[in-house]
Amino acid sequence: MTRTVRILMNGVTGRMGRNQHLVRSILAIRQQGGVPLADGTTVVPEPVLVGRDPEKLQALARAHGIRRWTASLDEALSDPDALIYFDAQVTSARAEAVRRALAAGKHVYCEKPVASDFASALDLARLARQKGVANGVVQDKLFLPGIRKLKRLVDSTFFGRVLSVHMQFGYWVFEGDWQPAQRPSWNYRREDGGGIVLDMFCHWQYVLENLFGRIRALVCLGATHVPQRYDERGRPYACTAEDAAYAILELDGGIVAHVLSSWTVRVRRDDLLQIQVDGAHGSAVAGLRDCYVQHRVCTPRAVWNPDIPKDHDYYADWTPVPDNEPFDNAFKVQWELFLQHALGGAPYHWDFLEGARGLQVVEAAYTSWRERRWVDLPELEL
Repeated sequence: MTRTVRILMNGVTGRMGRNQHLVRSILAIRQQGGVPLADGTTVVPEPVLVGRDPEKLQALARAHGIRRWTASLDEALSDPDALIYFDAQVTSARAEAVRRALAAGKHVYCEKPVASDFASALDLARLARQKGVANGVVQDKLFLPGIRKLKRLVDSTFFGRVLSVHMQFGYWVFEGDWQPAQRPSWNYRREDGGGIVLDMFCHWQYVLENLFGRIRALVCLGATHVPQRYDERGRPYACTAEDAAYAILELDGGIVAHVLSSWTVRVRRDDLLQIQVDGAHGSAVAGLRDCYVQHRVCTPRAVWNPDIPKDHDYYADWTPVPDNEPFDNAFKVQWELFLQHALGGAPYHWDFLEGARGLQVVEAAYTSWRERRWVDLPELEL
């Protein structure tokens, strides 16, 4: 049996929402014939576009053959056949819209962060539990090929005892004057929900905690290295949010994680995100798609001698981890899991409480930066 389910998609006229969530996830799921549930039903999602700009909505709907769209969130939420609400708006607008969707009894799936602050995120998690609806937050990095290979190594105890994790993320975002910026201007204004800590530390929380263990404490220093940028109209503006953050985190078991996040760094590494894990029995370096390992029995003897030219190719000492499985789009994979959870009762881990946990890490990072100290992270309870 095939069942069509309407999904309200708010904020998908933006680049991320349009490309990853609408086109490469929901429309791709429709094209493949839907998602199977445990009871044998196949669910086919039907997107309903929601947003503030009727012209953009109509153009997007026409481009992809979508029948329904509306510039009224109230109208969308009043549709009894729309069972799921999805939000990919700017961060500052998300919490209120999600709250309204929960009040309307919709299952809710949204981009991270689920809110602009920890207290609001925790409140949404409580409200979702009270309403008894399915709820989830996008945690796409977990489904990337490189991270999945890294998870495979952790689960197989390849590393032995994990000692440390070194994460480097970032690239140079052009200032917007002599070359167009690759990111929207609101990312660099704190009053509009910008800042790399709010944008990226939610990611680092779920990556670190799903692979290695709970974050127990952290220390963080943020910086606004580029004080002035140019907006989408070419007008200069003052940057009020940080464009780089430097953090050390203590995980379960004494694992130390060192995390560099920057929109002001030029890339000379394998990928925009690179994670090196060092363990007693072996090490791995993972990017978005690839992963390389070096076991202790294959570790060469490194000798420090700055007086002679380097004659060793250290990259050649690492072995690639094979795919061994097909890798679909990371956003699409999590969409399928959420649909199976919301409509078929399948287990699902990445709910609003996990989203609140990401904001807890963000808040701790800002507190550490502001007060120049280590900050502990207690367990969350609703």
